[in-house]
Amino acid sequence: MAISEWVSGRVFRFVHGNNLVYNTCWEDPRLDRQALNLTQQDKVLVITSAGCNALDYLLAGAGEVHAVDMNPRQNALLELKASAIRNLDYERFYKMFGEGRLPNAESVYASHLRKSLSPVSQKYWDRWIRFFDHPEKTFYFRGTSGAFARMVGTYIDKVARCRKEVMEILDAPTLQDQQEIYNRVQHKIWSKSLKFAMNRDTTLSMLGVPKAQRRQIDQQYPGGIVQFVEDSLEAVFAKIPIQDNYFWRVYITGSYTPSCAPEYVKQANYEKLRGGLLDRLNVHTNSVQGFLERHRGEITRFILLDHMDWLSDHFFPWLESEWQAILMRAAPKTRILWRSGGLRTDFINDVVVKKNGESVKLNELLTYDTELANRLHQLDRVHTYGSFYIADLAHA
Repeated sequence: MAISEWVSGRVFRFVHGNNLVYNTCWEDPRLDRQALNLTQQDKVLVITSAGCNALDYLLAGAGEVHAVDMNPRQNALLELKASAIRNLDYERFYKMFGEGRLPNAESVYASHLRKSLSPVSQKYWDRWIRFFDHPEKTFYFRGTSGAFARMVGTYIDKVARCRKEVMEILDAPTLQDQQEIYNRVQHKIWSKSLKFAMNRDTTLSMLGVPKAQRRQIDQQYPGGIVQFVEDSLEAVFAKIPIQDNYFWRVYITGSYTPSCAPEYVKQANYEKLRGGLLDRLNVHTNSVQGFLERHRGEITRFILLDHMDWLSDHFFPWLESEWQAILMRAAPKTRILWRSGGLRTDFINDVVVKKNGESVKLNELLTYDTELANRLHQLDRVHTYGSFYIADLAHA
């Protein structure tokens, strides 16, 4: 077994256990589109997560997308989305991934969807396709993050008792209306019990927030994690227009709407993906490093999400190995995006890689577009990350 595979397995068990963590992507691809300027010549590597953004990059014009994830359950979800696009009419596709419910899901899966999946994904969905056919829970209340979303819903309904006001915010026609409603209900939302829960590692782990990321926020953000979350929610509900904020709508209501949904869910884009764009999608169950060590082509765009926060502590040597692999496969004029829970990714300053046989600090090879990153970060509809980075990598 290669050392990268051994370490990859350790990280996978440490981070994910045996769970489907993300049932929808929690990174705003609208920012990524502006930062990446994708063309047919671009070959993209993105960490799969729930696969929404991998499909978005195809719609944005990427020539090739490699979705890479150590968690086979995340890749199984992306494969299921691709199979549904290929094999279902739009009405049933929308019920499945727009509403999060598909009547007779097991029968539809067996007759239309299963044949297009890899054996590993078939094994997963043979057991769990029932996620889509439950009288009370939509698919978006499933998985680890979905369980947290259900808890939030219970809190809104039974503790804060502000479901009416929260729905009014989601449907508010103007930013001023959002602000007025939020100011009226803010004291109900931010109870002592909620602040206590948001300060617990157990709660944060359900959202995929590792201890290393939590420490970064506590050390760098005035007031720590609780104040960070409170300020983030205020930005989402009172400072940024919410009409098309499908990220928060789906976790509050359990479903999207035709006008408030990821791009791949919309009918015109479903048709584009179905019409041939999906042929440019490749799904890999591997670490970023493991994939790059096997891949024989160049990559022009890397989207690393926030996973470097996970590696910044216990797995720092592996972070250096990953960047070495990125350097090995990077095309000329490669652009890299990542996010962080912290206000700064200071740990990047300590990453050392080999270039032309000599050890160099990674930061010497990166050119940051700080102005664009900061401007886009303020518009982030998710608004749960402390910082956003756009960097060009000097060619090896």
